[in-house]
Amino acid sequence: MLSLYNTLTRQKEVFTPITPGHVNMYVCGMTVYDYCHIGHARMVVVFDMVARWLRSSGYHVNYVRNITDIDDKIIKRAVENGEPIQNLTERFIAAMNEDFAALGVIRPDHEPKATEHVGGMQAIIGKLFDKGIAYSAPNGDVYYSVKDFDGYGKLSRKDFDEQRAGERVEVDPNKRDPRDFVLWKAAKADEPAEVKWDSPWGKGRPGWHIECSAMSCHHLGEHFDIHGGGEDLQFPHHENEIAQSEGAHGHQYVNYWLHNGFINVDNEKMSKSLGNFFIIRDVLAKFDAEVLRFFILRAHYRSPLNYSDVHLTDAKNALTRLYTTLNTVAPADVDIDWAEPHAARFKAAMDDDFATSDAMAVLFDLASEANRHAGTEQGAQLAGELKTLAGILGLLQREPQAFLQAGAGGEGEWSAERIEAAIVARRDARAAKNWAEGDRIRDELAAAGIVLEDKAGVTTWRRA
Repeated sequence: MLSLYNTLTRQKEVFTPITPGHVNMYVCGMTVYDYCHIGHARMVVVFDMVARWLRSSGYHVNYVRNITDIDDKIIKRAVENGEPIQNLTERFIAAMNEDFAALGVIRPDHEPKATEHVGGMQAIIGKLFDKGIAYSAPNGDVYYSVKDFDGYGKLSRKDFDEQRAGERVEVDPNKRDPRDFVLWKAAKADEPAEVKWDSPWGKGRPGWHIECSAMSCHHLGEHFDIHGGGEDLQFPHHENEIAQSEGAHGHQYVNYWLHNGFINVDNEKMSKSLGNFFIIRDVLAKFDAEVLRFFILRAHYRSPLNYSDVHLTDAKNALTRLYTTLNTVAPADVDIDWAEPHAARFKAAMDDDFATSDAMAVLFDLASEANRHAGTEQGAQLAGELKTLAGILGLLQREPQAFLQAGAGGEGEWSAERIEAAIVARRDARAAKNWAEGDRIRDELAAAGIVLEDKAGVTTWRRA
């Protein structure tokens, strides 16, 4: 039985979907004004893994991940660039899709854009007005009245004193309570016309939090199974989603809240201000994309994950071991028997709040067993089980040589054509009994991180 750690209750709970056999899951996606960073990579890989395991467990999954394409940061960047907002957002949506595809992330079933659901946002705000939980401020903005919703704080467990931002920062005179948050922002004269929608409260645009309430409700209904996102979204974003949705509809919004942990860089929280901020495509210029996916998944999704080149190199070496097994022992096509001991351990790990670190240990045990039985039918079956189980995690699905010979394409890296030419030159030197030249070529390749393997008169190569 699958158990999930529910942030709402702070404990593991047996997963029971609202509709048997079906799972509705919403995950907060990207605000598309810049390239995605490795924190985004962790989030999308984690929830891709969650969706894959749910489907492997026999559930029909309806997975929704939104795109925030209207936001203060988007407006600011577009104005700075002197370009239409839609041009900016479409460019970064395309870049996002490229990055996520490289990481082996399966596209969600639905990817709604906030700008497509402004009418739904206004409808929820209207319900909040009807229930006395929303109010218009002197500046034209519309706010949510936190004191009029009894359940505020139940997700983040923040107490009233912590929420009184006005005791630490300047109080917004437009708010009745410092904790109140904006539902609708009045249009400003210097903002582009494309971010001004008509509404019962005047021209303006939605606040960030109301966007997800409307998009999730549209695609999944007023009450659904799983809501996910990064740990940083617990407060205020997810707290405010609950307040809006439950305040408007009068019943529970989500049954299970899942949050992945932060990424640290050399043991410090990743931050632009600290200068330790890495975008995905810069990382992929140095490391194979599957290495980054493997690195993310070999840690438990709720644990902090420490990023560094050293850790990525270690992940590369570990993944190379698995691919080397599949290169040595040709995997058979297998259907997983979940009663088989390795498969049973893998399933037990994944059913225990997606314990991918324990599931990975099973993969390495299978690799060791397959290597011990190389050349036999049992070895082929074990290698096949390794590949099939890893495939559930989105790993080990390439031809082994394609991974072992892949490079990140960095400056000065030897191309496959250059390596093959060097191997031919070494073979010719050895045929001419010019052993010194053959050794020199091998040493030159080794210095470039190219490992040669001579077997039965055939030379193959891989990157170290």
